[in-house]
Amino acid sequence: MRSRPSFIGDEAIAHAVATHWLPEAADIAYLPWGFGAHHWRVTGGGATLFVTLDQLGPRHSAVSLEAAYAGAAALAAAGLDVVCAPLPARSGRFTVDVGAGALSVTPWLAGRSPSAEEASEPRHIREVVLALEALHRAAPPAGLRSWAPRVGSEFADELRARTAEPWTSGPMAEQARLAVAAHDNAIERWTARYLELAEVAFSQRDSWVPTHGEPHNDNQVMSPDGLKLVDWESLALAPPERDYADLVPAANDLLSPDPAMMELFALDWRLSEIAEYARWFAAPHDGTEDDRTALDGLYEELAV
Repeated sequence: MRSRPSFIGDEAIAHAVATHWLPEAADIAYLPWGFGAHHWRVTGGGATLFVTLDQLGPRHSAVSLEAAYAGAAALAAAGLDVVCAPLPARSGRFTVDVGAGALSVTPWLAGRSPSAEEASEPRHIREVVLALEALHRAAPPAGLRSWAPRVGSEFADELRARTAEPWTSGPMAEQARLAVAAHDNAIERWTARYLELAEVAFSQRDSWVPTHGEPHNDNQVMSPDGLKLVDWESLALAPPERDYADLVPAANDLLSPDPAMMELFALDWRLSEIAEYARWFAAPHDGTEDDRTALDGLYEELAV
């Protein structure tokens, strides 16, 4: 997230990192990166850690988040080099409850994420495809959760009810409410199609594989040791097409995706984003840079 969290300070994060991972922790810096989680860099004793605070809620319970990070670590331990895996805490777990969410750490990677333009180059796409193929061939880690639909058949009706009256929760609330309400029929159609395709996917569960979930360029790092995928909180057993959204059609000559499954996961992203943004703007907010990014994201998903 671009904005610092208002519900926890750097000192509390540094203390948790020192207690559970790096006793020598001496310096902490907030990183205004990404969207969805909060990040810090913590250094000390010659080590540098990348620290993530995930807030629990609709996407994850404490159990499912721990399983995702433990699964990523198991994949790395089994020899999957593309994984930048979380580091275990002193307890052996990969997440620590800090009250405001679940904390995890990974080693600090030398390198950088490719730009969208770099990520679209044929050579880079080929490297990503090879990395995903290796992931999809890997044995599923014990305890790995299975993908499941992010919204149910009642989603459209619930949104209609929630958007029937004005929202007064913040400066962007009404803009968001009116945008969602104007697309209620489309959301109903998308949801029906989504659940229909989900049934098709469930009928093919024997072919599901470990998937990253969001292997786009922001979750890629070009390091001296080759391409690394980061942010494994979405790790799940699913059809392989779950990982192909940012590769097709540029990688059509390298992949043979099932069009129905591609449609399923396009809808999976769209509907889950709409659900998240509706919750966001129905709740108190101040009009921060993150709020503006969220509103743009909502408009983008509704315009598809």
